[in-house]
Amino acid sequence: MKKSEIHFTVELDDKNIPEKIFWEATDNPNEGINDTRAIAIAVWDHYHRGTLKIDLWTKDMEVFEMKRFYIELMSGIADTMLTATSDRVMAEAIEGLCETLSRNLDEEMKAAK
Repeated sequence: MKKSEIHFTVELDDKNIPEKIFWEATDNPNEGINDTRAIAIAVWDHYHRGTLKIDLWTKDMEVFEMKRFYIELMSGIADTMLTATSDRVMAEAIEGLCETLSRNLDEEMKAAK
């Protein structure tokens, strides 16, 4: 059986706030350790029928980047929802929200300039 691994390394400051986040994966097409400014990990706990979540971001993550990150994350969830459940109504509702949020973010960014 093939195995694939993903590893995260988080460098924290003296107040336990992430300063740097690195990740590597056995199936990563970009060889070596990669750095990132944010990660979001969700795991389904089938024993308690709930989601366990870890969200981390570095001090360098800008607010607009964070908003874009979560809009894109939710859009990916819409795609996964459709693939995993064939629930087109739910997937389109999530994607519709993402389109609205994306337009709002674009307007917010223009106003900030």
